[in-house]
Amino acid sequence: LNSLVYIVLIGFILLLFLPATRSYFQQGLMKLGLFKPDLEAPVVAEDQAPAAAVAQAKVVFSDASGQRVDIADLKGKVVFLNFWATWCPPCREEMPSIQVLYDKLKDNSNIVFMMVEIDYEKAKAVAFMKKENLSLPIYYPESNLPKTWVSSSIPVTVILDKEGNIAARHEGMADYSTAEVFEFVTDLINK
Repeated sequence: LNSLVYIVLIGFILLLFLPATRSYFQQGLMKLGLFKPDLEAPVVAEDQAPAAAVAQAKVVFSDASGQRVDIADLKGKVVFLNFWATWCPPCREEMPSIQVLYDKLKDNSNIVFMMVEIDYEKAKAVAFMKKENLSLPIYYPESNLPKTWVSSSIPVTVILDKEGNIAARHEGMADYSTAEVFEFVTDLINK
């Protein structure tokens, strides 16, 4: 019996290394609530730019058609930014949960979703979205990104309030399909 348990345990561990199994496992853990996003504005260290300075910084993105968008032009709207790359498994795993949130809010003109593919891999990003049947809007950085938004790891999600200040920032994979996230974003939209 002990050897059977040992074999099953080894088999389970090996299955976790298969991409499809790992994906299913990670999404299951998200649904269990183990990957909740931080829904609080981060505390800014003294050596970092204050939130107001970041809100005024020239941060520009381009969409799939090459249209440029300056974050400053989005003042008055809540902005949901997700920084990701096609090679990043946790980035890919959280996308379906972001799609759920996007589907609930996509017709609201007071919020903008920007899935920022940081490696500027246009063909790979479009192919990924198509393969996964996702309709999230893809953007690419056209300027330096504030360090208070993105540092050294991805995925990172930043939610800006209508003034362009960070309302929430979460580093790492999270489930954005929850009622808690929807209420948080809706509250920001209604302010």
